Amino acid sequence: MHAQPPQPRILLAPMEGLLDHTLRDMLTRVGGVDLCVSEFIRVTNTVLPRRAFVRVAPELLNHSRTVAGVPVRVQLLGSDPDYLAANAAALAELQPAGIDLNFGCPAKTVNQHRGGAVLLDEPELVGQIVAAVRRAVPAHIPVSAKMRLGYNDDRRAEDCALAIEAAGASDLVVHARTKAHGYRPPAYWDRIADLRQQVRLPMVANGEIWTLADALRCRAVTGCERLMIGRGMVADPGLALAIALHDAAVDGRATHSGVSWDQIVGLLRLFWQGVALRVAPRHRAGRLKQWLNYLRRVYPQAQQAFDQLRLLNDPAKIEQWLTAQG
Repeated sequence: MHAQPPQPRILLAPMEGLLDHTLRDMLTRVGGVDLCVSEFIRVTNTVLPRRAFVRVAPELLNHSRTVAGVPVRVQLLGSDPDYLAANAAALAELQPAGIDLNFGCPAKTVNQHRGGAVLLDEPELVGQIVAAVRRAVPAHIPVSAKMRLGYNDDRRAEDCALAIEAAGASDLVVHARTKAHGYRPPAYWDRIADLRQQVRLPMVANGEIWTLADALRCRAVTGCERLMIGRGMVADPGLALAIALHDAAVDGRATHSGVSWDQIVGLLRLFWQGVALRVAPRHRAGRLKQWLNYLRRVYPQAQQAFDQLRLLNDPAKIEQWLTAQG
């Protein structure tokens, strides 16, 4: 087994249409997250203007950090090595905390345009993309990659991981499912362990981590100390902190009792303020209900809140409800 980083790290996953700048801000305020990755920025056949990068990752205007000070890597998605390299060079001028490359998105429209997980059928192209971006970006800016185990099957997972390593990536996040698996449980953590037998690149395990117990099992199965968590943190904003405190506990036992519902309500109010700045009025209620829908997994109060707000779409009435809480 190869050496792991001395400090286990918890990464907040990119989730298109859910885990945007505003929610990253909320979740990193709780604590325990060491690094975030933005939602993908799609690259086609042009070099994007500065505002396109800042729109997805406004943290670039704050030294590539969230309000809580957590670094944010910016993720690019595409299939043309030259245009990805040119856009990475333009992005590098904004001094991101790192650039991540998306080889995992399962969305049909993305895959139909040769982006995301569909590229895992072409390990050579995956390697060319990583190498081109690595050459285009100053050495002090990390270039990482995120992949699934494959598109329809996982037969080329090792080929893709080896190509990413050979191309000079700093580290690799592996979502332990194929595109065909979507987000259906289980996550095949044992396949990450297989990859680690062949790839010396620092690896991060991702997929189906909802609880502290899941995190500990994932580490045990994969051999990865570093974890990336998405939906599990949206549902339980205290999950990263619980893992971090468990790691820091002298006797190996967690001392974190969870984030209270009162604290969640405070985050919901801040979240709403952020949403109001960036989202059209007709879509604001949907964003709040989207987060509450995940919070229902952990908080009974979130179920009550969801039921109360389910038919409300008027921002003024949502604000009245938030004001009346606690």
